Amino acid sequence: MNRRTGVAAIFLIVGLIFAVLAGVAYLQPPRAMAEIKDAKGDIIGQATFIQGSDGVHITVTVVGLFPGKHGIHIHADGKCDPPDFKSAGGHFNPEAKHHGLENPTGPHAGDLPNLEVGPDSTGILEYINSRVTLSAGATNSLLKVNGTSIVIHANPDDQMTDPAGNSGSRIACGVIVAVEPGLASIPAWLLVALAVISLVIGLAVAATVRKK
Repeated sequence: MNRRTGVAAIFLIVGLIFAVLAGVAYLQPPRAMAEIKDAKGDIIGQATFIQGSDGVHITVTVVGLFPGKHGIHIHADGKCDPPDFKSAGGHFNPEAKHHGLENPTGPHAGDLPNLEVGPDSTGILEYINSRVTLSAGATNSLLKVNGTSIVIHANPDDQMTDPAGNSGSRIACGVIVAVEPGLASIPAWLLVALAVISLVIGLAVAATVRKK
């Protein structure tokens, strides 16, 4: 094997590796996230959304909120204008149900269990919402044209009372946005580009070897 043949083999192998990694990235389930900000515009937490076969797996982490239970919901509009966050609209409710996870005529698609904040002012909520999806074009998609948002309230949600379970004022909000496929923070499109470049170079070098 001469030097050019070895170089061609290296580029081809690297290109195939990048191609496999890109395929793995695109096979990952759809994901979304929301950066949660308070009325002052300070970031106080994050919400992640991962599509599963049983619904959307939601994880919310916050810091700096006062201890106790807080109502938290997915809202119908992808806007979070402080300080009152009314721009987020009402609850995400494509099926026109009543509010509350314990309501016999509910719940809204965007209803969630209360977020409980501990004495250290931190809170975590994990919940699987089978009433929503991250699939584009679905009527219950969190990634619809006008977007959706996640809103935290000052008081606990009683899970029964329209329209928001007596959960009080809106104190934090985050717009839900799609996360591009990728691996280890490398976007899938970049992996594809690297694969194409490596394969093209490898094939070009190999072609010069054949001509000799």
